Amino acid sequence: MTADERIEQADHLYQRAVFGGDGGALKPAHEGLDAVEADLALARGRLIHARFLEDRVEEPRELELFARAAELYGGLGDVRGEGEALFWVGTYHQVVRDDTEAALPALTRALDLATRAGDRLTMSYALRHLGFADHMAGRLAEARERFEESTRLRRELGFRPGVAANLIGLAHLAAQQDRRDDAAALLTEAAALAESSGAHGVLRWVAGARAELGLPHTEAR
Repeated sequence: MTADERIEQADHLYQRAVFGGDGGALKPAHEGLDAVEADLALARGRLIHARFLEDRVEEPRELELFARAAELYGGLGDVRGEGEALFWVGTYHQVVRDDTEAALPALTRALDLATRAGDRLTMSYALRHLGFADHMAGRLAEARERFEESTRLRRELGFRPGVAANLIGLAHLAAQQDRRDDAAALLTEAAALAESSGAHGVLRWVAGARAELGLPHTEAR
């Protein structure tokens, strides 16, 4: 149901409760509005996170919104929604607060819930960020495995900008493992995918990775 439909349903159930004497109508009305609130909190939190990535100014309300969404989805028994919200809780700690230790429980739980729900997109995100954690801890083989699984899921979903972003992470890992030819090839593919999908932000990440790794620019094919 859409948000408008849920709000309309809540009004209908209110009428039933007040004028029809049906007290049992109140519980589904509240649940419908909880679902609307959870969706809104998650969407607003993501917008705040996007702003952080642009200006690097922390907004504590971001965490409050994601935590509220996770609480509401959990109360509704919405496994997929709770998993997605918990992924963003973990991302806040990892990316905004630079606190991977605090992020790991939420990211691990998010992966578990997303797997149970069959939510391959959230699975891909959780695996990516758990891969970052492994990379930072020096567990390069584990990080590569996480990134490759995330990339496989994203290819299945046709999420080309996401595949490109992951290939950049894999290129950094390849360079650290003295596989510079592999790193260059990964960045070339990343650039091609980003360009073909209009992901200009990811193209900038590719350029930054090439500069950081000392790899020459190669025209995307």
